Amino acid sequence: MTYFLGIDAGGSNCRARLVDAAGTEIGHGKSGTANARIGMEALYDTLKETVDQAVAEAGLGREQRAAIRAGMGIAGITRPGVREALAELDFGLASVNYATDALIANLGAHGGRDGAILIIGTGSAAQVRLDGKDFTIGGYGFPISDEGSGAALGLSAMRHALRALDGRTRKTPLSAAVTERFGHDTAQAIAWMDQAAPRDYGTFAPLVMDYAEADDAIARSIVEHAAGHIERFIETIFERGATRCTLVGGLAPRMQPWLRWRTVERLSPALGDSLDGALRLAGFAPIDPP
Repeated sequence: MTYFLGIDAGGSNCRARLVDAAGTEIGHGKSGTANARIGMEALYDTLKETVDQAVAEAGLGREQRAAIRAGMGIAGITRPGVREALAELDFGLASVNYATDALIANLGAHGGRDGAILIIGTGSAAQVRLDGKDFTIGGYGFPISDEGSGAALGLSAMRHALRALDGRTRKTPLSAAVTERFGHDTAQAIAWMDQAAPRDYGTFAPLVMDYAEADDAIARSIVEHAAGHIERFIETIFERGATRCTLVGGLAPRMQPWLRWRTVERLSPALGDSLDGALRLAGFAPIDPP
């Protein structure tokens, strides 16, 4: 029997779904950060841990493991040398197909057909499939890109909070909540920023959304600015020829109410998730409804 394994390896965590030839889920896995930026050795360890969890839950032996066909969507895979390094890795599987995490999310959202997704999570990027060809819009990396993302919200909140501390702008409940994490000490905040990664900035996104929904003036301006970027992303997606667009990512449900109704009307619901897309990348072909 052939088995199929889908892996979604992103900046926040790494998830796996293992199915048999009939599509029955038999194993799952979850571990930590799996962005290619963490280094190949650390990436391999995380991917292998996730694969091992799924195989163990399914109760498969070594020979059965060798019959697994995998599809792995990995954040940062487009960095120079990453694909070549991945080709050298051995997970004890029959085969592994690699792609970006955005591509598998798009495959899942539209059942493998043409369409586009706008990912709004720690980062942001659009992934488009048009006439069977795949391309991206944005997604150049934080802080250059990732407009409208959780990391961008967090960076804006930090900037406002620091200006509020030194008196260049007025304090608001949001700024107080942000600086409280650093004892309202500018030096501590700057020391944190020296080491902070996009994921760290993204931890402030729920706070920004909470205060925006509570009508904090600065939080509202931050979220409205982010919504403007998201609107432009969506406009560009349709201008480039896509006929379907789906919002995905952890921040998407909270950002959607801040978009104009005419924009929301153009959006389509997801038909599946990124792990469904990873399974398609692996070669699994479910019987789709007509």
